[in-house]
Amino acid sequence: MSEKRFYTVGKLVNTHGLRGEVKVISTSDFPDERFRKGSQLYLFHPSLDEPLALKVATRRVHKDFEIISFQGYPHINDVESFKGGELKIPEEDLMELEEDEFYIHQLIGCEVVTDEGEELGEIVDVLQTGANDVWVVKGKRGEVLLPYIDDCIKQVDIANKRVVCHLMEGLL
Repeated sequence: MSEKRFYTVGKLVNTHGLRGEVKVISTSDFPDERFRKGSQLYLFHPSLDEPLALKVATRRVHKDFEIISFQGYPHINDVESFKGGELKIPEEDLMELEEDEFYIHQLIGCEVVTDEGEELGEIVDVLQTGANDVWVVKGKRGEVLLPYIDDCIKQVDIANKRVVCHLMEGLL
């Protein structure tokens, strides 16, 4: 039997107040869905042998944080030990994406070739810059940073784990 796969949607960075609320830095493109009341999340923490299932009781946004509380954890003492943990969802809870949209985990491991046929290597990371993502490719030329823009990324074939790019001037 294959093990269930989970994907991170937030990092639990601190408690907030005395009523069991926690500060979460969202890593999800769908925070309204992920942290809505009644949402099922799983806490992964070094102190836990297995993930802890949590249901969102309340959610609000404060500054750049999601402030959430969990059903059955009404006090700061209940959630203090959650600090430093990651909130994740199981693979079956991933949202359906539009055509030409991808999850980062789908890009990792994709082979990258130029539109001239040169093999650059494989995508090892995606940097989220706020403007446009930057794909980190490692291969024969070392590390190459490719901006996810139309002028650079020409074709993405997730099914075959292959990306075709155009090396714009100044990328190497």
